Amino acid sequence: MSISTLEELLEDQLKDLYSAETQLVKALPKMAKAVSDETLREAIESHLEETKNHVERLNKIGKSLGLTLTGKKCAAMEGLIEEGKECMEEDGPEPLIDLGIIAAAQRVEHYEISGYGTARTLAEHLGHEDAVQLLQATLDEESAADEKLTSISTDEILPNVSEESDEEEDEDEESGASGGSNGRGKRSSQKSGR
Repeated sequence: MSISTLEELLEDQLKDLYSAETQLVKALPKMAKAVSDETLREAIESHLEETKNHVERLNKIGKSLGLTLTGKKCAAMEGLIEEGKECMEEDGPEPLIDLGIIAAAQRVEHYEISGYGTARTLAEHLGHEDAVQLLQATLDEESAADEKLTSISTDEILPNVSEESDEEEDEDEESGASGGSNGRGKRSSQKSGR
């Protein structure tokens, strides 16, 4: 595709976002299944429903602008999803795996925040007010999802990781063990069937 106008640039950005969102609709259920923290799972499942709405909003924008948004593959989202998949396949204590998944999910959110912010700014400059409102609604939801992930990380999972580490150190000192862990709260590819 040749880009020689702002309208063409906006179309390209919308196609990229459409591809990113449709990839996420497929990836989020796998991510939700991979986490151990129930609050995190619920947040991912909730964001899956939002993501489906984001696809619908993009379709609405495309229709209002006379654009077909299919036909482009967002390579960046493909890479971000692959990084998340690698994290989901790691062995280790479940809270650490959950934190890794949060990190991967936040990279996705930041990519989307950037993309929606750019598309919204272009649409605003071009006078596409309906598109601006829809893009801003999605941008707000992506920002809220990012904040929710931070909250789950800092308020729920990180305190448990610190407590588990302290408990393991105390147990190691009491038993006279040097290094290592008893394996409680760990996930391995053999146990989880991966």
